[in-house]
Amino acid sequence: MINKKNAKVTLVGAGPGDVDLITVKGVKALGTAAVVLYDALINRELLAYAPNAIKIFVGKRKGFHRYSQDEINEIIVKNAFEHGHVVRLKGGDPFIFGRGGEEIDYVASFGIETEVVSGISSSVSVPANLGISLTKRRVSESLWILTGTTSERQLSEDIKLAAQSSATVVILMGMSKLTEITALFKESGKSHTPTVIIQNGCTENQQVGLGTIETIVDVATEKGLSSPAIIVIGEVVKESVKFRSFFEEINQHVLKHAAIDKRAITNK
Repeated sequence: MINKKNAKVTLVGAGPGDVDLITVKGVKALGTAAVVLYDALINRELLAYAPNAIKIFVGKRKGFHRYSQDEINEIIVKNAFEHGHVVRLKGGDPFIFGRGGEEIDYVASFGIETEVVSGISSSVSVPANLGISLTKRRVSESLWILTGTTSERQLSEDIKLAAQSSATVVILMGMSKLTEITALFKESGKSHTPTVIIQNGCTENQQVGLGTIETIVDVATEKGLSSPAIIVIGEVVKESVKFRSFFEEINQHVLKHAAIDKRAITNK
């Protein structure tokens, strides 16, 4: 048993998936860890930065929870008291829909020293990797980052509010609710809003589905897109150099059909 004074827990954000996108401070924390408790979405190559540590997988995926959140909290505390420095390694930034706040509060209640090393959140870095600037002058002046599915497995009520705004909307954990999400945006007159789904962002397995609110459900089905994925909705999507030609073709198609419809009405 370690002296209580030597027990410490460092909560480290692993970044969005690319092994190089962890912070230097995060790497240093891993190098001094006696135990690393890691999640499903972290890049396993990062564990090499903790060569002498005990590695324990405590990840959760949809439909598969090796441990409940309460059990994970207890495992963190138990290992801190038994081994000393524990690094809790979580994907993205642990304070953005990662329950990092819950874990650190629980650990601190035992008088254990805690430290938080922020990570690069997938909510901003994954779109950026594809040239999507989530805010851009004269295009989008604000940003919503939401979870698509609440802890009760329901659609977040905030999505309806976001759909009524002119802001860029980034939705995490929303693939199972994609049809419901797009329905809310359609109700707000946003059927033609550019939309992209990015699965396994910032990894070699990254897959992208591009369309509009009207078409994105079909695109996701055709491409077999599923979790983990990020949904980005807003005019900034078509501003990306990588996607500009796609939306230019869509606009030309819409204008062409509008002209055809106008001629048909005129000729009646």
